Amino acid sequence: MRESSDSAVIAASLAEPGAFGVLFDRYGAVLLRFLTRRVQPADAEGLLGEVFRVAFEHRAGFDLARESARPWLYGIAANVVAKHHRSEGRRIRATLRLAGRGVLGEDPAELAVRAADARAAWDQLAGALDSLPGPERQTLLLFAWEELSYEEIAEALGIPLGTVRSRLNRARSRLAGASASPGSPPQTPSVREAAHDR
Repeated sequence: MRESSDSAVIAASLAEPGAFGVLFDRYGAVLLRFLTRRVQPADAEGLLGEVFRVAFEHRAGFDLARESARPWLYGIAANVVAKHHRSEGRRIRATLRLAGRGVLGEDPAELAVRAADARAAWDQLAGALDSLPGPERQTLLLFAWEELSYEEIAEALGIPLGTVRSRLNRARSRLAGASASPGSPPQTPSVREAAHDR
């Protein structure tokens, strides 16, 4: 079963439910990473279970003509996250603050300066992401953080490929506008540049 395509695994699981576990082995780690970036780390494992519960219950509706279940699973994960929290902005700020702590140096004199710079940059990035409309933010994060292709994002979110392109273009424009605001601290390029480079 390990060498089978995702669609073959799902088809087999209709008669033998235990076969579905192969998809957890294939995608559990990357989906947990996605969830950990989007929710409090303490909630991520529970939500991972919810993603696979929903996927298992809806496996009969999976389009077996598609070889990969990855976009389908990311779509389910995105819906689970959306239901779990009302305000994505708070989650993004918390996650980015934690990530900002990871870039701190060892020198005590530099520590305070780097901490302040990192917090300001992460807060600006979080604010810019929070200012994006939900559909644009969701599309951008699947693209920049999860490295899904345009086609995979379209499949995950159930939208046309052109809509993926237009959402990413609008998100880039909004983020570029946010970085050009007078009095803004230096722009953290990670999400913005990742979106531009593809």
